[in-house]
Amino acid sequence: MSLDRIELRGLRVRGRHGCLPAERELGQEFVVDAVLGLDTRPAAAGDDLSLTVDYGSLADRLVAAVGGEPVDLIETLADRLAKICLEDAAVSEVEITVHKPNAPVPHPFTDVAVKIQRSRP
Repeated sequence: MSLDRIELRGLRVRGRHGCLPAERELGQEFVVDAVLGLDTRPAAAGDDLSLTVDYGSLADRLVAAVGGEPVDLIETLADRLAKICLEDAAVSEVEITVHKPNAPVPHPFTDVAVKIQRSRP
């Protein structure tokens, strides 16, 4: 059986992640995409929010994590966000992308991003 998807894309949050002192001091915008894999049929059958993911509440938790304790690597931040998504019992797997559009790269670029996939053991 393939899983259904709930997608929360383009969540914009200011955070202080990065290896450089200026990134920690000044902060910058991060953009998060979370794609959740789950079975939405029970929620749909009962028209019941408690049987699916409340994406408003999830957005609140992801924003708190990005705006919270700084880390050096966006790989670490992505892993932290994936764990938050998997705390929801309905979620079987998650794909997280953390975009760092203002990364300190000395050349013209459009985006720097890390994409990870995690699932329940």
